[in-house]
Amino acid sequence: MQTRPIGSLQASVIGLGCNNFGRRVDADGTKRVLDAAIDAGVTFLDTAESYGGTDSEAFMGRALEGRRDQVVLATKFAWPKEGFAGAHPDNIRPAFEASLKRLRTDHVDLYQLHHPDPSVPIADTLGALAELVQAGHVREIGCSNFSAAQLDEAEAAVAAGAPRFVSVQNEYSMLHREPEAEVLPACERLGIAFLPFFPLKSGLLTGKYRLGQPLPEGTRISGNERFAELVSDESLARVERLIAFAEARDRELVDLAFAWLLARGSVASVIAGATSPEQVRRNAATADWSLTPADLEELEALLA
Repeated sequence: MQTRPIGSLQASVIGLGCNNFGRRVDADGTKRVLDAAIDAGVTFLDTAESYGGTDSEAFMGRALEGRRDQVVLATKFAWPKEGFAGAHPDNIRPAFEASLKRLRTDHVDLYQLHHPDPSVPIADTLGALAELVQAGHVREIGCSNFSAAQLDEAEAAVAAGAPRFVSVQNEYSMLHREPEAEVLPACERLGIAFLPFFPLKSGLLTGKYRLGQPLPEGTRISGNERFAELVSDESLARVERLIAFAEARDRELVDLAFAWLLARGSVASVIAGATSPEQVRRNAATADWSLTPADLEELEALLA
């Protein structure tokens, strides 16, 4: 498994999104998935205080005891909720200490602001995070769901010699390309690592959904009106073209989804969720395909 830098950290190019732990996966299942991830070289683990109602962190803390040093551990704070001011300095240290306790560790490798908090000046948030870094409790800091303008604002607010955001985590896939307009150029300009989540577009890029075939039962898309646009004939026709591209190279659509993201220079690690050891091993196996410039040009035409 190759690694790429996130500030001073080295992250496996395939990461593990831990939002299923505590929600769709119990404590024993969490350990099985983490065992498989580490065995497969997936060492960048991304969770949040809000995942599974804090159970994601708690289950991971138990499963990682005795091997904390084998992983790059990332978590997040300040998900919007009623009375949102999670990015205020008064709230950051208590939230961080609660995460440390659940994770059963004395430090977090990457501590991320989960969502912009318009009620708190970003300079105040950065100041509180700097204290955690200076105390040795956090190695690097990052953000999530930030626009390019918000990245620039945060960069301008960094005090001399203080830590800065080294990463931003936003949705990005072959079927959700919004970051290309402004956020990815900002990452290149500022030297910030990009961490794409939902790389398989809610399962649409797994190959399970085919044009002209019934939707598979028991999936998050089937029967959910919120996802109706995802499985339109137009979207599925695009998926069919991508499947044909992958199969012509003896690969599968899931391989292509990861390889396409990793062809972007700013992308450090592709964060994919998993609910089983088999799923995490399958995701890890995608890391060995490097697309050529000719491949990428052809894919641009297919995605148009």
